[in-house]
Amino acid sequence: MEHERIDREVARRSAMLYLPVAIGAALLFLLGASAGSYPAVARVGGAVWVGLLTLIVSMPLVTSRVKDIGETGRLRHRNDRRMTHSQG
Repeated sequence: MEHERIDREVARRSAMLYLPVAIGAALLFLLGASAGSYPAVARVGGAVWVGLLTLIVSMPLVTSRVKDIGETGRLRHRNDRRMTHSQG
């Protein structure tokens, strides 16, 4: 039961980080594309595409960092984790 609660908390905290990143990237693309003479469909479609790709890339990165921080209360270096598992 405790593990499920921790997973929900990690998912919630991760979403609070990667969603604004993806939305921000999409808005930056939309802002940059509006400087050119592109049709509205191309600007909006490109912004959606950039937002989705940013979401796909940022979800696992952010989630793994949130898990690392949640386990120790601070961000550990990747080598620290390997050493801890191999020693114990």
